Amino acid sequence: MAAKIHEYAGDKIIVRYDVKRCIHAEECVHGLPVVFKRNERRWIQPEGAAADEIAAVVMRCPTGALHFERKDEGRPETIPDENMIRVSPNGPLYIHGDIVLTSPDGSIILEDTRVALCRCGGSKNKPFCDGSHSRVGFSDSN
Repeated sequence: MAAKIHEYAGDKIIVRYDVKRCIHAEECVHGLPVVFKRNERRWIQPEGAAADEIAAVVMRCPTGALHFERKDEGRPETIPDENMIRVSPNGPLYIHGDIVLTSPDGSIILEDTRVALCRCGGSKNKPFCDGSHSRVGFSDSN
């Protein structure tokens, strides 16, 4: 499924939001509510905090729905030193690292540092989680 990316530019940082990869983990909203305002029409307001603060919170997004680009001399997004996979109870697989997802024919689906993959089978955005695990009542034995 094609990405649907919105861009929010401030003076020192651009935040990009991929609607189709967001499952509302709310790391952003809880991490920096003066910038990530879920109930406002322009929900990302990068002028609300320092670029370093915004970058740190964006990197906490477990799905990769949020990314940033620095317009100043600040540190860009980096590839983590270690690859990690975390199984979310009754939810997705969260992968953090140097990720390259490929299709069965070998074509690249995505290169990223953070992703949430569907485990329930109900996602309409496979292989990515779209939050369907809640709707379908998915549970696992972990």
